[in-house]
Amino acid sequence: MRAFALEPEQQQWCEELRSLAAERFRPLAAEHGERPGVNRALVAALGDTGLLERVFPADGTPARAMDLCLLRESLAHGCTEAETALALQGLGAYPLALSGTDEQRARWLPDVAGGRAVAAFALSEPGAGSDAAALSLAAVPAGDGWELRGTKTWISNAPHADVYSVFARTTDGAGARGVTAFLVPAGRPGLTGEPLRMLSPHPIGTLTFDGVPVTGADVLGTVDEGFGVAMRTLNLFRPSVGAFAVGMAQSALDAAVAHAGSRTAFGGALRELQAVSHQLAEMATRIEAARLLVYAAAAAYDRGEEGIAHRAAMAKLLATETAQYAVDTAVQIHGAAALQHGHLLEHLYREVRAPRIYEGATEVQRSIIAKELYA
Repeated sequence: MRAFALEPEQQQWCEELRSLAAERFRPLAAEHGERPGVNRALVAALGDTGLLERVFPADGTPARAMDLCLLRESLAHGCTEAETALALQGLGAYPLALSGTDEQRARWLPDVAGGRAVAAFALSEPGAGSDAAALSLAAVPAGDGWELRGTKTWISNAPHADVYSVFARTTDGAGARGVTAFLVPAGRPGLTGEPLRMLSPHPIGTLTFDGVPVTGADVLGTVDEGFGVAMRTLNLFRPSVGAFAVGMAQSALDAAVAHAGSRTAFGGALRELQAVSHQLAEMATRIEAARLLVYAAAAAYDRGEEGIAHRAAMAKLLATETAQYAVDTAVQIHGAAALQHGHLLEHLYREVRAPRIYEGATEVQRSIIAKELYA
């Protein structure tokens, strides 16, 4: 029984999403195997079912944070690859939906929402990960526009995406106020990339910009104000990273509860051992607390309340740290079987680590929260 009650239609939608994840998306996933690049069949299925349109509504209205959180939590419970594919489409194209021109939106959003084009969010650099304002990818004036010179790394969906939201420095020495967002299609001269092999299975890579041409028609929003585009995007997606984490944590808890109830040891079921039952209780309590904080942040975002940044930071912080704890504890309860390649918990163990780093590491979230305490 949850302290926070979703509306009946929301509960029904979450049940439908879990069924979709298990029945439609999981057979397309490569969770236990190798698949180079983007799983385009899975992205297309997300488009065909209309789920991507919930991130980019056809009427141009902003995405609802609660919808995004329920989507990510429900999909993550049944198929983390489907959840991640949806989230990466959203993160990659939301700067376009948020700040793009009518022409830019008309060209790309229907294909992204339909699952026919893959988008990517290109912010991080070798020397600018958590400190995103320190990015150095240079937009050098050239003719009636700029040439992009430098490197981006840890970019999800790179180098296989069809279009990138790229953040580059247009004014030296201006910090966050000298960054511009550009919409850069794949195939531009001078744009190359290499995939990176990471712990988690989703596609990620490095992009090299060797004089990539961009013009005013490629700018998302206003010149030198691109950092705000990035932060507004992250403020929406950070609570939903927490929702992704909650979905994984709940999946781990469900597996641990089932295992502890069926596995016998020392003359009875594992769940009869106080050491195990107390672990399950602790997992359940922490997961529910994280879920409520995620929902509270999403509801505050949808109401347009102030202080969204620190609410989002709290939600991401607690949920991702809780998910790490929950998955690790579930592995311990299962024992060696959970470490076998192909086991659900082996998969979750690889997946759960990255969210504590991307879209603002745990330490960054704590800094945001602490700063707000003295505001």
